[in-house]
Amino acid sequence: MRSVRIGLLGCGTVGGGVVRLIAENAAANAARVGAPVEIGPVLVRDPGKERVPELDRARLTTRPEDVIDAPDVDVVVEVMGGLSPTRGYVERAIELGRQVVTANKMLLAMHGPALVAAASARGVDLAFEASVGGGIPIVRVLRDSFASDVIEEVVGIVNGTSNYVLTRMLKDGLTFEAALADAQAKGYAEADPTLDVDGFDAAHKLSVLAMLAFGGYVHPDAIPTSGLRAIERADHEYAARFGYVIKSLAIGRVVGDRVDLRVHPTLVRRESTLASVVGVSHAVLLQGRALGPCLLTGRGAGDLPTAVSVVADVLDVARAKVSGQTGLLTKSLRTGQKPTLPIGDVVGRAYLRFSVYDRPGVLARITGALGDARVSIGELVQDGGGDADGSPVDVVMLTHAAREADLTRALAAIEAGADVARPPKMLRVLGER
Repeated sequence: MRSVRIGLLGCGTVGGGVVRLIAENAAANAARVGAPVEIGPVLVRDPGKERVPELDRARLTTRPEDVIDAPDVDVVVEVMGGLSPTRGYVERAIELGRQVVTANKMLLAMHGPALVAAASARGVDLAFEASVGGGIPIVRVLRDSFASDVIEEVVGIVNGTSNYVLTRMLKDGLTFEAALADAQAKGYAEADPTLDVDGFDAAHKLSVLAMLAFGGYVHPDAIPTSGLRAIERADHEYAARFGYVIKSLAIGRVVGDRVDLRVHPTLVRRESTLASVVGVSHAVLLQGRALGPCLLTGRGAGDLPTAVSVVADVLDVARAKVSGQTGLLTKSLRTGQKPTLPIGDVVGRAYLRFSVYDRPGVLARITGALGDARVSIGELVQDGGGDADGSPVDVVMLTHAAREADLTRALAAIEAGADVARPPKMLRVLGER
């Protein structure tokens, strides 16, 4: 029986993990697939670089065509990342009828519909479990386990860097800058952390999750996204006083015939399961119409956790190849454009922090502006007051449920007043409408 041959595009951290798992579990893999699974040609930039010992260095190449065009390659595994030249490699592999496995959330978020359409037309599978959540099998759960249910909401901690930074700020009282520097020193954050701490990585993942959960595509640029740079230690302290923890969340939910998708720092109840997810761990909470809540959590990054998901996909598409039933995974995906709910129409509670000069009537002016915008106050605290040096004080509140457009209008009116020392801060509160 001929082996199922894997062509690997990239052999860095994740690629090395893929090679290790294929080698270490060879007998079990063969039993699952119905044929041996082996590593074929491997595309790398530097053939002289040290690699995992399980890799036969004779298989290394710097020519992509040695992997994609090789007639005996059955499955092309892309773990390079980025959009160029990766997109062209994946498109070429699909065109040639290869089964394709990718861990590239950016590629799927930006070009998923076109790639899915090409794979479906060619009758091959495009598998991408590792693109969201690393070792957490969220794609498989959404695609298969919830096939008989309707997903109403997805809430995820899907970026380990952001979660680590917020954890250090909360647990150790670090500033954002100090927590980020620590994450970089430990290898959890890139030298340029923009994708992570500004929310763009999470938006890419939410775009992929929405395609699976809600049956339609939303481009990441259409997902309202905000990051962590404005979060201060004081926000963690005030959130704790109200009984909350700040988490960076990717949120998706069905609202009528539209979907509400957004990525932002969020207050979550301190006793909730999501609040207990700390460090670089990931978690995704699903709400099914029939099943109810379902939480998946675990290691969302690293060589072996991510490689576990990649190899699981490899075994799935290899089994399909051996059985002559390729393309079934891809045909189930729906990638038509999904209408979205404008951020201004989102209704929910909010955390507001005002830095104001302690003058007579200032609180009345703030509450008056909120009332004029139909925003009512649930809880309020004021620290300081009457300082001899005239330094500003904090007024912090949680609102009742309100439209975001009304909140924005009220904050603009308040910021325009002479009592405000700096722009007001707003954070959303999870799930309390």
